[in-house]
Amino acid sequence: MSRLLQKGTKDLLDEFEQVRKDTMELFEPLGIEDAVIQSDTFGSPPNWHIAHVTWFFQKVLEKHGAGLADSNVNLTYLNSYYQKYGEILPKSDRGKYPRPTVAQNLRYRAIIENKVVSLIKDATKSSGLSSELSYDINLGIQHEMQHQELMAYDFQHYYQRFPDPDDNYLPKTRNTPPKSRERPQGMVDVPGGIFELGFSGDGFCYDNELPEHKVYLQPFKIDIAPVTNGEIARFIEDGGYQEYKYWLADGWDLVREQGWAAPLYWQKNDGRWAKKDLRGLHELDPDEPVVNLSYYEAEAYARWAGKRLPTEAEWEKAASWSDDLGRKTLYPWGDSPPTPRHANLLDSYTWGPARIGAYPQGKSHYGCHQMLGDVWEWTSSEYVLYPGFMSKFPEYTDKWAVNQKVLRGGCFVTRARQIRNSYRNYFKPHERILFAGFRCASG
Repeated sequence: MSRLLQKGTKDLLDEFEQVRKDTMELFEPLGIEDAVIQSDTFGSPPNWHIAHVTWFFQKVLEKHGAGLADSNVNLTYLNSYYQKYGEILPKSDRGKYPRPTVAQNLRYRAIIENKVVSLIKDATKSSGLSSELSYDINLGIQHEMQHQELMAYDFQHYYQRFPDPDDNYLPKTRNTPPKSRERPQGMVDVPGGIFELGFSGDGFCYDNELPEHKVYLQPFKIDIAPVTNGEIARFIEDGGYQEYKYWLADGWDLVREQGWAAPLYWQKNDGRWAKKDLRGLHELDPDEPVVNLSYYEAEAYARWAGKRLPTEAEWEKAASWSDDLGRKTLYPWGDSPPTPRHANLLDSYTWGPARIGAYPQGKSHYGCHQMLGDVWEWTSSEYVLYPGFMSKFPEYTDKWAVNQKVLRGGCFVTRARQIRNSYRNYFKPHERILFAGFRCASG
């Protein structure tokens, strides 16, 4: 690579090339039949994912005057929800149109990758890499990381439907996290006062993490650790899914209409709870954080436990603030030292959350464990845009600020270099496919 390239440009190229490689390492183990299947309307075929993220980079190219005259690929079905780009294929229909084919998509990816690399290099050599171009390329990289995570959600839903316990995306369990030496329990006290909510730093963030702004918090308590499978099992055994008084009205309607009796994918085998996930069919570990449950289920459990869900500001302060330093701090991904770059993405994933207490060195200033990189955590906050919000890429984060709940923390398949204390995920309160859990608060 030319020494004329700025250090920032080289970093950007490295990030771009790495994320494209990572996506293909997730995709390549699939058979053609698996790659074109949409197992439910809330997901997408893997073949669509790898084409859509490439289409997104093509739109970045076009925005900066480097579009393609002809890619020889039918792009009609790759627009997810951007009204400004014309025709949109409804999400529920993505599995009905296995076009472009896998072979066409692989050629399309190579064409776009070469164009993006050329755009970055040419811009740097002429007038320098503009802040707008740098942001848009970074946005495309982060967008592709999000789709890597969505692919993992889709894989779990698709493969859990097959009765053969060994019919799974992964041939065997990989990279099992360490067993905990001691399980932390209870709640910690977090003082109130003025707290600055939002992103502060020099790196990339989504526009919905800005601007950083002051909020006032009352003193509160928050769980040391996420709620576990064992704790949810006790909620079930106590009739939690049969008692309306714990549930919001919409949630109780879903319990009755959908027959919810446990978190998604849970099954009883010989009187014991089991689950088929990306690690195969296995008995649930009572000391592992619960995942695959909705906001309604989290909120119902909190009521049953005599607690509540934290707001996103409370969550961010518990995860980020240091009284000793008088400022925000960033705690390591997965409550462990930051994971080094792996040659193979599949080997870098644990494919499940760590048991509670597995990484005590990663607890926050207030003593909270596993706030980053194990499970997304539901908060009670509605997803709204921060005061003074300014869109950096219209229709990416702004149009979704209605009827959604904020989640924080990242999960075990969120890429390490994407997780930030201020990262705001958002889903509708009934959705269960994501790797989401929660912790409770009080006060």
